[in-house]
Amino acid sequence: MLVELRLENYAVIDSLVVEFASGLNLLTGETGAGKSILIDALSLLLGEKASSDIIRSGAEKAVISAVFEVESKLAEQVLEDNGLDGEDASLILRREISPGGKGRVFVNNQPATVAVLRQLTPHLANIHAQNESLLSFGAAARLGLLDVYAGTDLEGTAEAFSRWKSIAGRIEELERNEQDRLRLLDLWTFQKREIEDAKLQAGEDECLEAEKRVLANAEKIYGSAMQAFDLLYEGPASTSASLRSAQRHLEELSHFEPKFQEALSALESARISVEDVGASLRDYAGGIEASPEHLAEVEDRLALLDRLKRKYGPTLDDVIRHGKEVTQKVSEMENKDEALRQLHGELSKAAEHYLKSARTISKKRYEAACKLEKLVESEINDLAMKTKFQIEVSGTDEEGNWSGSGFDQVVYLISTNPGEPLRQLEQIASGGELSRVMLALKASVEAGGTARSQKRTGALQKTLVFDEIDTGIGGRAAEAVGKKLKALSRTNQLICVTHLPQIATFADHHYLIEKKTAGGRTRTTVRPISGEERTEEVARMLSGAKLTETSRKHAEQMIKQNA
Repeated sequence: MLVELRLENYAVIDSLVVEFASGLNLLTGETGAGKSILIDALSLLLGEKASSDIIRSGAEKAVISAVFEVESKLAEQVLEDNGLDGEDASLILRREISPGGKGRVFVNNQPATVAVLRQLTPHLANIHAQNESLLSFGAAARLGLLDVYAGTDLEGTAEAFSRWKSIAGRIEELERNEQDRLRLLDLWTFQKREIEDAKLQAGEDECLEAEKRVLANAEKIYGSAMQAFDLLYEGPASTSASLRSAQRHLEELSHFEPKFQEALSALESARISVEDVGASLRDYAGGIEASPEHLAEVEDRLALLDRLKRKYGPTLDDVIRHGKEVTQKVSEMENKDEALRQLHGELSKAAEHYLKSARTISKKRYEAACKLEKLVESEINDLAMKTKFQIEVSGTDEEGNWSGSGFDQVVYLISTNPGEPLRQLEQIASGGELSRVMLALKASVEAGGTARSQKRTGALQKTLVFDEIDTGIGGRAAEAVGKKLKALSRTNQLICVTHLPQIATFADHHYLIEKKTAGGRTRTTVRPISGEERTEEVARMLSGAKLTETSRKHAEQMIKQNA
């Protein structure tokens, strides 16, 4: 659940804090007030591409932050995978947009990336914009919606497909035409020989760097060690000599005052420790050899390692790993027939494993599609429409159709008027019809997907955001959409931008967006309204700028009726 959204120097906003609550949160305001600003800002915070155009004129950067209430094991896993700490049930996101579209990202006040925001987004909020299906309702999106409803886990299928594709790629390499094969064989043989001749040892570059530092500073290190040795042990005024002298005086003193016996023991221990350190320094200095020849050998070796790391790295471990890979490839090339026979056997097993996983998912999709299409049709007809709705799952298990998400294709078909043929959902021309269908589809998918997610992970339901999804409708249809949003808000937090009074009256929490000019600058503000102020806003939406007593009474009646 989105608890708080904060904007600084964003578009026409100086500084703004909006606190949201559970249930249906509705945002209204006059045309041009900037009702979609909050939704656009939230989209950026959830990983959308940024532009410096949103930075308020005269400001150095725009800052968007939000606090989410999250109890999702999957969200916790995303944090853990990216080395980020959680903060109990709260998740704090912050994004700074600087000129040029660049900026910084923070998760729980720890540096992160936009990629992390995108990983977290599925566990936080879904933003549904008007006419979104016309822009993004592609094959992957259609399949993804069905998988969300079905609770499909694609991880095993994706891994099986990746394994099969990797083996197929190795076979293709071996079966290239002879000229390409010989060229690759020469390249891999050279790389194999170059790495083998270097006789690399893991971690030797770090050891050599340490040895180089000692050799390059041998005289200085030797001098420091011997000076320390003289001061501690060897010289006439050394610490050891001073301690021995002090011991003799203290020993004589202890004959007269026994309490100094303990101090004498402590002094003896200190002297022994000092002499041990001195001896260690002497031994270390004795092992230092100022050898320009050996230093040159170390530098040459490091130069060789650096060259190999630039070619095959970036680390020495990467070079060693690459050497093993090309050794295997050379072996396969030199023993082509045997290698192909073995790889074809592995490919057959990988294909069998993939098909088993993909067919299981396909069966689950067919079963889910039958349930979902009935649910969606019922939901759509509740929104003052008479439609037929169908989900068509197709595709064969032929190799050409394989992918990491299986071999299925999904099409959503609808007839919005009796007697009309079924057409693909994304081809619907009416914006009003499209908005209602998308609301019904999203509501059905979210309800099924969220219920399964809760059962599996114990997560709170996430935030659903609708940006003017009521565009192009009115009257009885608008009231039906309002009721649907209200019903959906009982199990999800909804944030909705609307321009329809019929929908605004269903709000659990009503926010007014206003644009004002002060000091020659335009500012947008957002504040919660209730009571008479809310009645005035609904009346404005009913009658326009000029309010009448009739519109006020009508607004009051509508609010009471839909409370």
